[in-house]
Amino acid sequence: MITVGQSVLTLADFNDIVFNKKSVSLSPLALNKIETNFKFLQSFSSNKLIYGINTGFGPMAQYRVSEENLLNLQYNLIRSHSSGNGALLTPVLAKALMIARLNSLIQAYSGVHTDIVELLKELINNDITPCIYEHGGVGASGDLVQLAHLGLVLIGEGEVIYEGETRPTIDVFNKLNIKPLTIHVREGLATINGTSAMTGIGMVNIIQAKKLLGWSAMFSAMTNEIVEAYDDHYSHELNIVKHHKGQNKVAAMLRDILKDSKMIRSRTDHLYHPGNIDQEIFEDKVQEYYSLRCVTQVLGPIYDTITQAENVLVNELNSVNDNPVIDHINQNVFHGGNFHGDYVSLEMDKLKIAITKLSMLSERQLNYLLNDKLNLKFPPFVNLGVLGLNFGMQGVQFTATSTVAENQTLSFPMYVHSIPNNNDNQDIVSMGCNAALMTGRVIDNAFTVLSIQLMTILQAIDYLACQDKLAPHTLDVYNKVRAIFPKFVEDSPKYKDIERVKNFLETTNPVTG
Repeated sequence: MITVGQSVLTLADFNDIVFNKKSVSLSPLALNKIETNFKFLQSFSSNKLIYGINTGFGPMAQYRVSEENLLNLQYNLIRSHSSGNGALLTPVLAKALMIARLNSLIQAYSGVHTDIVELLKELINNDITPCIYEHGGVGASGDLVQLAHLGLVLIGEGEVIYEGETRPTIDVFNKLNIKPLTIHVREGLATINGTSAMTGIGMVNIIQAKKLLGWSAMFSAMTNEIVEAYDDHYSHELNIVKHHKGQNKVAAMLRDILKDSKMIRSRTDHLYHPGNIDQEIFEDKVQEYYSLRCVTQVLGPIYDTITQAENVLVNELNSVNDNPVIDHINQNVFHGGNFHGDYVSLEMDKLKIAITKLSMLSERQLNYLLNDKLNLKFPPFVNLGVLGLNFGMQGVQFTATSTVAENQTLSFPMYVHSIPNNNDNQDIVSMGCNAALMTGRVIDNAFTVLSIQLMTILQAIDYLACQDKLAPHTLDVYNKVRAIFPKFVEDSPKYKDIERVKNFLETTNPVTG
């Protein structure tokens, strides 16, 4: 059980709720603050002009709304902005969005009734996820369209995904005896005016990006291992003179992964002896290709980028991203733009660029193993059958190359792609939800590429019959994945193998020290 509102919600907490299906409870102290905040707004707004309470929205804020229409105003806002299109968010992403919105509202600066956070808790704990569409939000005034679809479900309308099926919300509510939300003052605006879609999706991206980094370090180590590379490029001594935290973290990961390997070679033992200097042409390659030798320098910045993105997204997750901010402590209502998603948008763009580079590294290491003229060690395409008759890993390389190319195109940043809209009221926007969704696609693509790389590595291990020489960590990966992807000699369709290996990588945390 994770208590929301008691302390800062961490990435680990978020992961436990989304992926490990831990239930959430609400801090009694936080609920008391929400009640106090709600009562303050009721009193404070009785004779004042406050945006979104007794005015229209956006460029329509110049129009006052009559007393008898104040609650209908909130319902109209939700219904009118439920205008999304495209693919539905997966249940995982929709749940992540709800957690992010709950954690913002529970800060007690939104003027809402406790009913809304109690209802969000019920939806999360019962795995009821709203049908929310990918397209619609521009990420400044918040993720208006995506969050409006959440609001539609909260008031008992629209559709939800429950027990794997899309159903009318009210049917599921009736089945589980859940009461739809009744608007009290500003629950409509408080629901949709925030960065919770981009933040929830972004948090999931970071969780998966961390797995990718771990697997990339693992497969980089395994590639170096099976080609009997030298150990100095990931040594402490070489990397410590470069003062970047990520580079040294990755170097330490590689050292841990390859501990007790009988295949990695020492440069001192193999090259630093007097007999070598008399040779005109060295049989041993003096230095490996960059995709093997520069792993710490390539993955290091990616490590640092993921760390920075986590810091920013966790800050956003635990922030108030509403407008206006209802401040019962200072007895005032402050108008501004905390709903603007630039922090998230920029980090998502940086993250997708980093993950694209990770997939490029994987593709180059894959190509090295498949090209016998480069590695001088394996048959073409690590073909364990008859050359010319069989094809080995030739077919799947096309998929890896195509997928990396898509990642490269998707890496164009959304952060600098603002388009004014809303009668120019929203004249500079973040496109944060688009950025988070595109980053998620890049991450999904990267898992595909790494799956193909791992399949190739396993075939190469079987060609060498070197299982007894592998490091314990790399042997463990070999054994686990061979259980779902057996060695093959004769050609057979590989699309289901890719999907099985990909699912393993997406749902398993790599052990990298």
